Amino acid sequence: MASPREPNERLRALISETGLSGDALARLVKRVAAERGERLQTNKSTVSQWISGRQPSGNTAAYLAEALSRALRGRVVTPTEIGLPEHAAPTPDWHTDTLTALAELGRADVHMERRRALGMTVYSVAALGLPDQQWWDRMADSASARRDRSTRRVGPGDLDAVRDMTAMFSTVDQRRGGAHAWTAVVQYLTTDVTAYLHGGFTDDRVRRGLFTTAAELAYLAGWMAFDSGRHAVAQHYFTQAVKLAAEAGDAPMAAHVLRAMAHQAIDLGHPDEALGLAAASVAGDRYRLATPRERALLGVVHARSLAAAGRRHAAGKALLRAEDDLASAHPDIGEPDRVFFFGEASLAHETACALRDMGDLDASVREFRRSVRTRRSATFTRTHAVTLGYLGAVHARMKNIDEACATWSKALDAMEGVRSGRTRQAAAEMRSLLSPYRRRGTRATGEVDARAAAYLSATT
Repeated sequence: MASPREPNERLRALISETGLSGDALARLVKRVAAERGERLQTNKSTVSQWISGRQPSGNTAAYLAEALSRALRGRVVTPTEIGLPEHAAPTPDWHTDTLTALAELGRADVHMERRRALGMTVYSVAALGLPDQQWWDRMADSASARRDRSTRRVGPGDLDAVRDMTAMFSTVDQRRGGAHAWTAVVQYLTTDVTAYLHGGFTDDRVRRGLFTTAAELAYLAGWMAFDSGRHAVAQHYFTQAVKLAAEAGDAPMAAHVLRAMAHQAIDLGHPDEALGLAAASVAGDRYRLATPRERALLGVVHARSLAAAGRRHAAGKALLRAEDDLASAHPDIGEPDRVFFFGEASLAHETACALRDMGDLDASVREFRRSVRTRRSATFTRTHAVTLGYLGAVHARMKNIDEACATWSKALDAMEGVRSGRTRQAAAEMRSLLSPYRRRGTRATGEVDARAAAYLSATT
């Protein structure tokens, strides 16, 4: 750990690598803190003091590390890497008893101070390595061993109630973003649903159904945290969701979560780990037993991970397979509720992201436009706003600034009432891409820049 009397050269080097000024880094640290519910007073002078060896107080070291990670495009920087203290908090563990870990996670998250401590946990790349087949077998055995330990009987009506609540929370997330109702999701999962999981079941169908639905709810808690930019928290819930799916013996449900973990790893700049997770999601029974719509979802994220890893040919083949899988979906085929959002618009969005990452910007624009055209924006408001934000960014990369501004104006319209880390990121990217035009720009660039700034300020 750096001495208070010695300059922190590692921190100085990382700040230089980001290219950020002291003022810009201070603003980014304040933004990260605000997303965690804390207000900081940091400025250029504060950053200079950190470089000279002064230790940040409280949670600031973790906020600084997160800010540097974002500035370095998702490369994970830990507080200890820059010679600073950090909260000691557990990383995701595949081997702790599922229900014990779930209850502990809930106790941490429903109390503000412990929730903040958990929020400081570093996203763990090491935890992305998946357990071996023996682990999956043991999880199925542990599910059998825990049956009928309680006098409480859990029947089909209880299962239906949990499914209804999960569907309701999913709908809110799709419309309003992950920052809405996250605490309610966690409380319901770790109190009512966990109590059901400890109960005795009327039959094995109910047991498996409840563990699968609990996995969906844990996944949703993780996805909402991911959407809010709280990646370490998301990783904990994703891990629990995989474990619940394993106890349910539900291979496609496990695949659904692994796909989300791959998506997160792509966004955080870990293409190799993302590809490993995505490949696992389409392996064996996880893909074979999935319905066509879910196969398409798994497949298109696999394609994105291949694109991120630089495997263009394989990514193209995976995109074609995902298109074929979605074309095979039919109303008579019962699809799980968790894929209610995935259709042509979502497939086009993910395809556009893959094409963008492969450098085919013209094709990316075409697919983003298809996504915008085919989406029910009133139902899937958050994703609609993100799609428009991404489309505008591609236009900007192609130097079509007028088209970018027109698209971003629509994105900002859609962001009204949405609280999401991804919409905030889209708005921040608007301002970044418009910065070269700020002094010599048109009225349209000025209006979009001002609206994006106002949105970021209002959602702090």
